[in-house]
Amino acid sequence: MNKHVLLVDGMALLFRSFYATAVHRNFMINDNGVPTNGVNGYLKHLLTAVQTFEPTHIVCCWDMGSQTYRNELFQDYKANRGAPPVELIPQFDLAKEATEELGIVNVGLKGFEADDCIGTLAALYQKEARVTVLTGDKDLLQILNEQVTVALMQKGIGNYKQYTKALFEEEMGISPKALIDMKALMGDSSDNYPGVKGIGEKTALKFIQTYQTIDRLLENVHELTAAQQKKMLAGLEDLKLSRILAEIKCDVPLSCPIDETKMQINQERAAAMLRLHQIKGIEPMVNRLSEIEIS
Repeated sequence: MNKHVLLVDGMALLFRSFYATAVHRNFMINDNGVPTNGVNGYLKHLLTAVQTFEPTHIVCCWDMGSQTYRNELFQDYKANRGAPPVELIPQFDLAKEATEELGIVNVGLKGFEADDCIGTLAALYQKEARVTVLTGDKDLLQILNEQVTVALMQKGIGNYKQYTKALFEEEMGISPKALIDMKALMGDSSDNYPGVKGIGEKTALKFIQTYQTIDRLLENVHELTAAQQKKMLAGLEDLKLSRILAEIKCDVPLSCPIDETKMQINQERAAAMLRLHQIKGIEPMVNRLSEIEIS
């Protein structure tokens, strides 16, 4: 199997890059008054990953607005997150433009998150290719299997913790899919869904290590302590909802044939775009990649 697809979580790369320099208010504003700090770092992360993983095919996935089907199910989903900083807002479109000018396909679908697009494409492409997911989001570890690996970005550029299914199972003692049930039990303060009140990460992990699934846990709820039984029975509705919210959808109705995602850096278009928007320090990286023959 010679095809190797890199699925990039564009949102994770852009947010990480923006906040890395925004803390010092180094927004790199160009002559048109548009900040470029997030896009600059995003491109460094993206091109470094291409050099590191040497994919034959590549897709960059994006959120398409803040409202998704999860908000319809639970109106407070991610309600604890404020609006993005004004300096970041114009960089969403600029990052997508830069990606396109590099010759890389952008994918996003209104009503779904970038994670759902990644999960769907991974399920589709794994039939004929190895798949590497580049992200900073541990939620995506739930899609690990023999064909899909997840590279979690660490501090700095070009530093990754690469998870295989085997490594995840060795570390956690549960299957990747079981991460969904674990998250449903413990909830997620970042995404603002409840889980079972009073059940934290350690207890949730222990429950899933012991019973494998929520269904089996509920079948054997009598084996829990009286306090745990009370929490579980009181939190059944929140548990059911949280499980739906925690699961990455792998059947999003999008179309992106693998043949349209072949890795081909467009040096001239990329250089013109970088100069137009005064995004500095990236052109040498593009030139180096353009010289590499990706087979």
